[in-house]
Amino acid sequence: MTVFILVSGLFTGPHVWDDAVARLTAEGADARAVALSGLSGARTAAGAVVDLETHIADVLAVIDSVGRPGGGEIVLVGHDYGIHPVLGAADRRPGQVARIVYLDSAMPQDGVPASAALPDPRLRARLAGADGAGSGSDGAGSGAHGAGTDLPPPARGEWQLWGSTAGVPDAALDRLTALAAPHPLGTLVQPLRLTGAVASVPVTGVLCTGSGTTISMVQTQVDFGAPAMRALTAPGITFFELPTGHWPMLSAPAALTKVLLSAAAGEGHRLTAPDDARPPAHLRPFLLDVPGIDRERHADFDLYVPPTAQGPLPAVLFVHGGPVPPQAHPAPRDWPALTGYARSVAGRGVVGVVVEHRLHAVSEYERAAADVAAAVERVRADPRVDADRIALWFFSGSGPISAAWLGAPPAWLRCLAANYPVMAPLPNWGQLDSRFRPVDAVARAGSLPVVLVRPGLETAAITATVEEFMEAADRAGANLEVVDVPNGHHSFEGVDPTEESREAVRRALSIVLHHLTRGSRAAGAVQTDPHDAGR
Repeated sequence: MTVFILVSGLFTGPHVWDDAVARLTAEGADARAVALSGLSGARTAAGAVVDLETHIADVLAVIDSVGRPGGGEIVLVGHDYGIHPVLGAADRRPGQVARIVYLDSAMPQDGVPASAALPDPRLRARLAGADGAGSGSDGAGSGAHGAGTDLPPPARGEWQLWGSTAGVPDAALDRLTALAAPHPLGTLVQPLRLTGAVASVPVTGVLCTGSGTTISMVQTQVDFGAPAMRALTAPGITFFELPTGHWPMLSAPAALTKVLLSAAAGEGHRLTAPDDARPPAHLRPFLLDVPGIDRERHADFDLYVPPTAQGPLPAVLFVHGGPVPPQAHPAPRDWPALTGYARSVAGRGVVGVVVEHRLHAVSEYERAAADVAAAVERVRADPRVDADRIALWFFSGSGPISAAWLGAPPAWLRCLAANYPVMAPLPNWGQLDSRFRPVDAVARAGSLPVVLVRPGLETAAITATVEEFMEAADRAGANLEVVDVPNGHHSFEGVDPTEESREAVRRALSIVLHHLTRGSRAAGAVQTDPHDAGR
């Protein structure tokens, strides 16, 4: 008999698993929800400090109870914060655990506290300060919790700040709020300590797509080449998706039960390591034929200058998406789609610029935005560039950076374009700074031409942000033009190199160049794409 040991996340206890436990039991499994110390009525000794080691001990106690004669194959399931005590316990009992299930959780590493994965950067900073002020030399953070401080649970309307509540019935949300408990801070600031033994245990990741992550997104991160992500292609690692929010045990218990049983059987999607025979989407050839214009490399951008046109010339700056790990090879400025776009505009008499920025995590938008702003000013200062004729073109995860330009468009910005962009924080990003919300900024865009390239087969979470953006643009009367790719996916230039996709790229290029060069001193140098004839 398979024994599922279920460990819940922040503020919650065994009650969140009631439906899942009943369903797993009905399927012939044994399911046990762990009562973590200091949460949901679980008792602790008077004056005892509750830290991560306490919760690891709670999970170990259940593992050891199953390990008696007659016990079954153990599958540890960690939801959200719960993956930290799960990993700590499995690292101490690797021979007794058949599989670990990461249920819409982060991927904790040795030496990193759970606070690093909290959704609110301000809260992370506060906890880091509490740890530094209150912890002993072991870094356990016991001083912070020993001072009697706990993380208060969310009010009913605040749960979405901790993860998407998509699909959770009102009654379940009421119960979740009523039974929520303050979370012991010591469990969040004490670093997770792993010996490496847990690496031998097979793993399944269950991604709740309503939170904003899909298997294809994880595969993209693998394709970027970071060693930690490449490890996810190991034979014992599988993945599932659930089309629901962050609390599937409340929103989709039947689907979750089916996935857990399948995970225990070793089923699921397996990621693949890229190879030369089938390069990842971002390294496939650009879908249009482009002129072989050489680039001029600078510290944080590449220039593609038309070889025969007389300047100063308008310029389009292409801003790659992300997050992209710093170890990604090749770097974004070498990706065929970006170089293809830059060469395309250069072939039509406009300077193409591929900007490289440091968006390595969702917590780094401020730094990435500063990189882009600095690159813009350096490009405008180039004597070959018409500083009054600039277009900015954002891709994917760089969408939030566009908010600064949408909210206060300078006179020299003649057009802003975005391909398959994220236009509001995804649910699993937490509290992104309000400066990076294009859905709010577009109300102040005025007459700035905005071009949105929208694939019809986009992920649901990103689609929701785009729809919100379009509704806000409509209310504000913004100058928005949409280029649809009905059968295209995210990054369609590499994923779907079809005639439909090529036509969308041609149309988007023509619209942007039309706005960029209208009234330009160099307008006469700009060539018209022959595909535009008769439009």
